[in-house]
Amino acid sequence: MPIYEYKGVRKSDGKNIKGVLDAEGERSLRSALKRDGVLITSLREKGKGRAGSTDVDFKKMLFQRVSKMDIALATRQLATLTRSGISLVESLSAVIDQIDKPDLKDALTDVRDQVNQGMSLSDAFGRHPRFFDGLYCNMVNAGEQSGTLEAVMGRLAEFIEAQNKLKSKVTAAMAYPGFMALMGSVIIGVMMIVVVPKVTSIFDNFGKELPWYTVALINISNFTRDFWWLIIIVVVATVVGFRKWKQSEKGIMKWHSFVLKAPIFGSLMMMIAISRFSKTLSTLLASGVPVLTAMDITKGVLGNVVLEKVIIEASSSIREGESIAEPLKASGRFPPIVTHMIAVGERSGQLEHMLENVSNAYDAQVDTRITALTSLLEPLMIVIMGVVAGGIAAAILMPLIQMNEFIQ
Repeated sequence: MPIYEYKGVRKSDGKNIKGVLDAEGERSLRSALKRDGVLITSLREKGKGRAGSTDVDFKKMLFQRVSKMDIALATRQLATLTRSGISLVESLSAVIDQIDKPDLKDALTDVRDQVNQGMSLSDAFGRHPRFFDGLYCNMVNAGEQSGTLEAVMGRLAEFIEAQNKLKSKVTAAMAYPGFMALMGSVIIGVMMIVVVPKVTSIFDNFGKELPWYTVALINISNFTRDFWWLIIIVVVATVVGFRKWKQSEKGIMKWHSFVLKAPIFGSLMMMIAISRFSKTLSTLLASGVPVLTAMDITKGVLGNVVLEKVIIEASSSIREGESIAEPLKASGRFPPIVTHMIAVGERSGQLEHMLENVSNAYDAQVDTRITALTSLLEPLMIVIMGVVAGGIAAAILMPLIQMNEFIQ
C-alpha cells in the first residue's frame, strides 16, 4: 500500500498540519482527510518525484523492509517507556529515534503528531494498516479504555514475537527440503538435456535391442531437449491455473479442507492453526477486548477458510447466548481436549489462562513435529535424488556392459 506525505490546513482552527498516511490511492487519501476536516495543500507519494527514487525503492525492498520483529521491538520499547512514567508523546519520540527503518519511522512520526493533536493512540495506529493491523489497534484501544496501555503493549510485543517465532520455525523446516528439491530438479534437468544425449549417442550403432528402461530414458531425454519450452509453458500454466482456482470461493474451500486432511502435514497445519487461535484469543481477552470482537479478529489469523467458517458460526452462536466451547465442539474441527479446556476455562472464569495453556501445549507439539519432519525429510530427499541419479546411471551402464560382453 502506498505511503503519502501530505500538508494541509485543519478547518476547525485553521492550523497547518502535516503527516504521513497509508492509502490505496490519492483519491482515497483525500476523502479520508476530508472526513477528518483537513484541507490538503500538498500531497506526494513517498519515493516519487526524486532523482534516483527507483534505486532508493529497490534498496528499501531489499534491506529496509519492515519486519514483524521491527514492530515487536518498537512496541516493547514503547511499553517500557510508558511503564516508566514517561508521557506517551515523549515515549513515541524516543522510540522514533531508535528506529532505522524509514517507513516505520515515518509512520510512527505521524502517530506521534496525531496523538499530540488529540487523537487516540489506537486511531493514530489505525491510519497505518500496513504496519498495525486490526488486532493491534483493537488491543491498543482496549488498553486505552481500561487504563492498562502499558501492560497491553507489553503483551502485544510478546504476541508478535511468539507468532513470528512460530512462522520462522515452519519456514526454516521447509527451506532445506525445498532447496534440495529445486537443486535436484535442476541437476536432473541438465543431465537429461546435456549429458544423457551425448552418452547415449554411442548406442546408435549398437546393433542390439536396448533394455526398455534405456529406451525410456532416451525418449524422455529427447523430449526434454526438443520440447523444453513446452514443459516450461505447461508448468507455468499449471501453477497459474492452480493459483486462480485456489483464489475462487469453491477452490480455496476445497484446498484448505484438503490441507487439513493431508497425511503428515494436515495434523501439523491443524496444530499451528489451534496455537494461533488460542494465543490470539487469549491475548485479546486478557487485554479487555470484547469476546465477539476478539472472535472476529481471531478468525483472520488462522490462515484457513474452513476454520474461519467455524469461528464465524461460533460467533453467531455466542451472540445468541451460547458458550465458546459448544459451537467449536459441534463443528468437529477442533480436538476434544481443546474444547474441553475452553469449557473448563469458561466455567472457572480463567478462560484466558486456559487458552494460554492450550497455545503453549500446541506450540510444544508443533516444535516436536517440525523437528521430526525435518529429520525425516532431509534423508528422504537424499534417497530420492540418489534413486533417480542411480536409475539414470543404471540405464546408461547396463547397455555398455552388454556391449562389452558382446564384443568379447
